Amino acid sequence: METVFGALDFFDGLPSPDAVTRSYDTLDLLRGIEAFLNCVPGASMVAMRRGLRSVGVDSRTIGYTAPRCTSAPVLLTGNTETTYGMTFLALDEDGPTVIEAPGNSLCVVDDMWQRYVTDMGIAGPDQGEGGKYLFLPPGHEGDVPDGYFVVRPATYSSWVVLRALGGTESLLTARIHPLSAAADRPEQRFVNWAESDFNTVHANDFSFFEEIDTIVQAEPPESLDPERAGQLAALGIVRGKPFRPDERMRSILDTAARIASGIVRTLAFKPRDPGFYYYPDRSWKTPFPTRSHEFLSAEGARLLDSRAVFHYFATVSSPAMVTAPVGTGSQYAYTAEDSTGEWLDGGRHYTLTLPSGVPVKNFWAVTAYDPQTRSLLRTDHPCPSVNSQSEGVRPESNGDTVIHFGPTAPQGEEANWVQTVPGKAFFVTLRLYGPLESWFDKSWRPGEIEPA
Repeated sequence: METVFGALDFFDGLPSPDAVTRSYDTLDLLRGIEAFLNCVPGASMVAMRRGLRSVGVDSRTIGYTAPRCTSAPVLLTGNTETTYGMTFLALDEDGPTVIEAPGNSLCVVDDMWQRYVTDMGIAGPDQGEGGKYLFLPPGHEGDVPDGYFVVRPATYSSWVVLRALGGTESLLTARIHPLSAAADRPEQRFVNWAESDFNTVHANDFSFFEEIDTIVQAEPPESLDPERAGQLAALGIVRGKPFRPDERMRSILDTAARIASGIVRTLAFKPRDPGFYYYPDRSWKTPFPTRSHEFLSAEGARLLDSRAVFHYFATVSSPAMVTAPVGTGSQYAYTAEDSTGEWLDGGRHYTLTLPSGVPVKNFWAVTAYDPQTRSLLRTDHPCPSVNSQSEGVRPESNGDTVIHFGPTAPQGEEANWVQTVPGKAFFVTLRLYGPLESWFDKSWRPGEIEPA
């Protein structure tokens, strides 16, 4: 039998010794690739938690960006427009834990597999009034006091993302502490990491599987669905057992991670599913082809490519990200191509026209990212973006706004310019905060990125 992995020889259906070896090598490689693509959300959480801990953010500390995030942290598609905070719960160490959400905020909690747990703030049960949320460990059977919105994550550790629309002052009213300390709350600790150089992005080699093993060993077995747990078990990642692959398996998994990371980059920047494209004749894409935060089709099938793509270059899973009513929440579009279909080149100059009447209740933003790290593009400017609140940004006489990209600013267009880096590619994300009806019905459309 001739295959892309070489010839497999059988006699009357029975494999030769070489076919046995080649078959198992092939099977382990394929399972490694699939496990990578399916477990990116979890590895991303391990890397995020590790990165935050490296700058002093533990389960009782809130890390935040003030006045806004810069390109110093290696952080998947971080935004430069709003102040936000982060921490990770440790319910196995701290027990039941209280979070006091800021008023007028958009806050989300995801578990360690980056599955949605709850919203807090405007999209949560406190409806933006500020509320106390009690997070209980998996399997908790003790008494539950009154006065809290009670949440039961599937994992001990969960990622808490706080976005206060009132800015830094509002964010700093957030509180997190064990329920056992409710009567005598310790002073809240904060760490501003907006300009700190640290890494929160998962690995793309063998160590990816070590990151996944971290979750499997620490979290309840039932917190992961049987299919993914089965894929990992076939690779030797099992709760309660040391992950010690031999040299053969280690080499295969390293190769699997590298192949899979290349595949998911292709899926992200050149998707073949037409559902990724906002418009049939333009390159702007959405990571949610079916507008489902669980990446489900209308028939209930899991869209594996969509899930892998989103979590490879972004974070935070919440219904509010994809089903925001008109005038609330935010919407996103991204592209790495110019109007001719060529990749964006940091050594060239481009323009992007946003027609007049950009459909936002609040504001819009255009940001440049590094396709290698999927993080903010590092340039001479710490915030590689232009938004409608930026000082000096001006429209044309007809009301259109033209954004310029290139290594140098066109004369007189400095406020409307995003710097790029010669020798590096880049991709662009358009964010709409408080999107209006003309975005959803597509009567307003952004232009393509045009070579200048």
